[in-house]
Formats: sequence, C-alpha cells, structure tokens
Amino acid sequence: MRVWIWSEGVTRLRDRYAALLLDLDGTLYRGPVVIDGAPQALANSGASQRLIYVTNNASRRPGPVAEHLAELGYPATDADVVTSAQAAARLLAERLDTGATVLVVGTDDLAAEVAAVGLHPIRRFDGVAPAAVVQGHSPNTGWPDLAEAAYAVRADALWIAANTDKTLPNERGLAPGNGAMVAALRAATDREPLVAGKPYPPLLEDAIRRAGTRDALVVGDRLDTDIEGANGVGLDSLLVLTGVSTIDELKDAPAERIPTFVAETLDALNHPVAAIDPIAATGDFGDRVVAGLRRHQGRAIPLAVREFAR
Repeated sequence: MRVWIWSEGVTRLRDRYAALLLDLDGTLYRGPVVIDGAPQALANSGASQRLIYVTNNASRRPGPVAEHLAELGYPATDADVVTSAQAAARLLAERLDTGATVLVVGTDDLAAEVAAVGLHPIRRFDGVAPAAVVQGHSPNTGWPDLAEAAYAVRADALWIAANTDKTLPNERGLAPGNGAMVAALRAATDREPLVAGKPYPPLLEDAIRRAGTRDALVVGDRLDTDIEGANGVGLDSLLVLTGVSTIDELKDAPAERIPTFVAETLDALNHPVAAIDPIAATGDFGDRVVAGLRRHQGRAIPLAVREFAR
C-alpha cells in the first residue's frame, strides 16, 4: 500500500486509479434497496477506468448480479462481476481431479460454478464421502445441509468456504452471513476451511486479473473483509460509511484493517482528497476523523498517514 501525503488539489480521488474494485452489499445496495446517490457517484467513470464488482456473496452467478446492478442504475455486465463462488470453484479445481464429487452447501448458482470448472456437485451422499465440501450463503440452508457437510468434513473432505462474513447487510439491518453458518460447521467438526473470499487473497486476485491492472482502488464498507483484504494484496482502499463498519470500529482497528481513505459516501470518489490537517488536531484518532469528515463533507480523508496524525 502506498502512503500518500496529501495536499489540497483538483484531481478526483478516482482519477488516480485505472480500476475500482467495488464491494456490493453495504457499498452499492442493501438487499434489494439501492444506497442513495451511489449509482450517480459511479456514473462518471470515464472510458479508461474499469469498474469491477467484487462480492463475497456466493449465492448468485455473475449474470443475475449484473442484472440486479443494472436495474439499480449501475453500469454492469457479466464480465464486470467477480464472485466468491467463482473463486471457491477455482480453488477446488486447482486441488481436485476433473469430475471429482463436491458437496455443495449453498445455492444452485454455487453448484453451477462448481460444475463449470469440471467438478460434480452433489447435495447428499451415502457411503463414500465426496472429495470436497464448498459452503456459500443461502437463506435456505438448514440443519440437514450442515449435518451432511459435517459428515463429509469429518471424513477428511477438503472444505472450502466462499467467505466468512459473520453478517449480511440488508434493508432491515444485519442478518446472519455465511460466516455464521461456517462457525456452526467449524464447531461441529473442529476443522478450519480454506476461504476464497475477502479478506483472503483468492477473490481479490481474481478481480485484479479481471481488471487487467494492479493500479486499483478497493472500495467497501467492511474493515474485516474489504479493507483487510486490500491491505493483504497490497492495494489502496476506501472505506465508505454506508454499511457495516463505523468510526468507532475504525478507531480501535489493527493496522491491517486501516484503509488508505475513509469517506461518508461513495461520491467522495468524484472529489479531491482532503488535506491531512483536519486529523492532525488534538483529540483521539476517532475524533480527528469525525472532525475531518465534518469539515470536508463529501471528501475522502486520508488514513494511511494515521501514525503521523496521532
């Protein structure tokens, strides 16, 4: 991650990067509801900037995700979407023989990604355990699904989780995420999965390959997935305060979860970054960030200079 020492200027934040790697839940929408102003914030990307939509949610294939984004007003095609289901399927394909059996805990779209890489998805088994278990979010996952996975994992099947997000933001608040279901299976098996999604590298590395450049800014709403993931692969990041993480969490976050920038909304991409002066005042780190956001409404505050601001 580069350490920026900013001064006032006229260049928009987004214009410093060839690509934006955009989180979805909590950043662009909450469930079926669009976040106010977010489509307009992305409307001016310019022909040379690639927008890649990167989601930890493994419940849908890229086509339905792109359709949903387009309905909400975002410029998106199938080729612009990278999902943790795809990353999980890639990890499986790299480790298993073609045609190997994989027990799927998740949606039919996750099963389709498994089939697309030459593996055989199943839901139940009797006798010989499958070679692997892949687990992604589905609102229909129940005890029988987790029990079947537990039998397979205890029989030494490879276990890959699409993501370990504890919560999933929607229009009503925070619902249990795939990580809550992973925790149940972990407790039942005393095993740990390989994880495809953020903050682990596989998903973001897939997104970098899709973008065709490492000159990219990761944009998201979660310190524990988007921001830690960006730091893990050496990319700059922007935390937007429209989803899960808050200033209070940021104040106490470890170094690997400190973003390069923080802003109230996605529209900060279209404005110059604020100077570091607002967070060099007295008071604790959280107070300085809040003061900076209030003073420079709509602007991003640089946080890669955190140590200089204490």
